[in-house]
Amino acid sequence: MSLTYVKYLKLDQLLKLQEVRSSPPEHDETLFIVIHQVYELWFKLLLHEFDAIKRHLSAGDLYAALAAFKRTRTVMKTLVGQVDILETMTPMSFVAFRDRLETASGFQSAQFRELEFLLGYKRADLLDKMERGTPERLRLERRLKEPSLVDHFYDFLERRGVAVPVELRQRDATLPTEPDETVQEGLLRLYRTQPDAGILLELMTDFDEGLQEWRYRHVKMVERTIGNKRGTGGSPGAEYLRGTLFRPIFPDLWAIRHQF
Repeated sequence: MSLTYVKYLKLDQLLKLQEVRSSPPEHDETLFIVIHQVYELWFKLLLHEFDAIKRHLSAGDLYAALAAFKRTRTVMKTLVGQVDILETMTPMSFVAFRDRLETASGFQSAQFRELEFLLGYKRADLLDKMERGTPERLRLERRLKEPSLVDHFYDFLERRGVAVPVELRQRDATLPTEPDETVQEGLLRLYRTQPDAGILLELMTDFDEGLQEWRYRHVKMVERTIGNKRGTGGSPGAEYLRGTLFRPIFPDLWAIRHQF
């Protein structure tokens, strides 16, 4: 039998995965499930794209990196836009099925933690929230120990003549990205002398801004829905989310803005 649209996308399985736990079913629980499942699919795509971007950067393949960053930037805009849809759910609608979530929380999204680690926002203590030996914990452990996107960005910079300090190249891979003045000086020279590389740097800044915008919208959506209550599963809720704001993935790109 020939391949069909339904078989290729496995729609029979996919469309059975939105199982509400409320009884009788609360209308908005389906919206809640769909939005978060779609978020996880976008996270999967971002991980896929950034793994490719790491290879492109280390190989010095500017045009492949440009195309992939443009895609990730567009995905980020879509993630922000999905908050608008979720905010059509009122606090009363959410409260009607919130207890059914029990200990489940978006704080437990292993894919989003993977994405943060891949991008260089590494915090080893988050592993303590994951059960040892699970596939999710093993993936996070791998992401924690492997070079981040910023480390591969340093490969690209060196290919473009930027001197990256040895201490940055040899630093503990499990630590988060920190700004560096020598790298910032090199970035300024790239902007001024290599306009093609400058296009990449602006796309990276666009993505970083989009991620910060998504975090902000997420905070406001949580505050709008549950205020300062703790999140489901005992997660810190809006208080924790506020602490993640204004933490750029590429701090060196932001540090030089006043020097143009």
